[in-house]
Amino acid sequence: MTVEAMTETDYPTSESFSRAFDPEVVRRDFPVLQQQVHGKPLVYLDNAATTQKPQAVIEGIRKFYAEDYGTVRRGVYELSARSTRMYEDAREKVASFLNAPNSQEVIFVRGTTEAINLVAFGYGRAFLKPGDEVIISAIEHHANIVPWQLACEATGATLKVIPCDDRGALIMAEYEKLLSSNTQLVAVNHVSNALGTVNPVKEIIDKAHAVGAVVLIDGAQSAPHMPVDVQALGCDFYTFSGHKIYAPTGIGVLYGKMDLLEKMAPFQSGGEMIETVTFEKTTFAKPPNKYEGGTPAIAQAIGLGYALDYVTGIGLDAIAAYEQELLEYATQRLLHDVPGLTIIGTAPEKAGLISFTLADAHPLDIGTLIDHEGIAIRTGHHCAQPVMKRFNVPATARASFAFYNTKEEVDKLVAGLHKVIEMVS
Repeated sequence: MTVEAMTETDYPTSESFSRAFDPEVVRRDFPVLQQQVHGKPLVYLDNAATTQKPQAVIEGIRKFYAEDYGTVRRGVYELSARSTRMYEDAREKVASFLNAPNSQEVIFVRGTTEAINLVAFGYGRAFLKPGDEVIISAIEHHANIVPWQLACEATGATLKVIPCDDRGALIMAEYEKLLSSNTQLVAVNHVSNALGTVNPVKEIIDKAHAVGAVVLIDGAQSAPHMPVDVQALGCDFYTFSGHKIYAPTGIGVLYGKMDLLEKMAPFQSGGEMIETVTFEKTTFAKPPNKYEGGTPAIAQAIGLGYALDYVTGIGLDAIAAYEQELLEYATQRLLHDVPGLTIIGTAPEKAGLISFTLADAHPLDIGTLIDHEGIAIRTGHHCAQPVMKRFNVPATARASFAFYNTKEEVDKLVAGLHKVIEMVS
């Protein structure tokens, strides 16, 4: 839905978002992309960190606050009923988006980090014991490393790591060697935020299940960019963040199989996650309420629902195909037209991001200098310090793409990097 198409009284609907995909058309849906930075048209290439928001999401949230806001699940009055209905509708949209068998298996959290911590606490600390093993990979975000370290320290379990090769692809033969009857849990990302590697998660899940292990997939970098079917994957847990999929900050999703959610310990306690409370004993509500104590992020969840309407209206297959085309174009241009540039992460299967270094230029300087050309990229270790150590670099610059980016913007990135080279020469 374009800005012009949105009326003052209409809510966005899923039908409103259906259209043939054209990046130049969808760009008009994003108000922030229409501005200039330092006198240059904004080129926003930090989508792996967070994505911009379409007008339909912005307007839907504004209208909710202006006309329908009330707390959920706690009131019999009309505003509470409306809010509850919209909040639960958003849960249904998430379930449909992931092809979850039951919307009650969808837990609203603040983001991927909280989702992983919830599982590490509620499942890991409750069921791991000395002699058990947890497997992660060498290309994880800190959010999928530290919670498991803490869970292992608390329970006496051992953390093991799947190594990667020089391209940034996991060495699956080594993964198979790590698996044993001691393996209780495997937690890996679907797509690496630092390298762009698309991991063979279906194979990882199947091999883990063969030894009786539970599997969590960090989908923060996959859900916005490709179709996800949790039933086809067979994963036990799947997580993603709203702000990376054109929704507000402060909202995310944990999908979990019901039998696991029912036996896990709650991460937080308080209102709405209880069934009965006495001074002697408390019993807990069924999932998802069991894990949503306190007043939830109501407007953010509703905004996530609108964002999912938006991307499904375009089509995840179309998004994936276009972003792959953009990735291939950017890879060729950067490698062939920017002297001294090295891409870090060259796995055969990659999603739409490129991490790179540039001879004689520190990544922080690269990001600072091309910002003056209106170009926004990410620099640093990307919350993946073990990845930086593996590739023997202190940091990288990272350009990450969304469906509203264009080949012309890639050309501007190349031109901006040429200016960096001139400045540091």
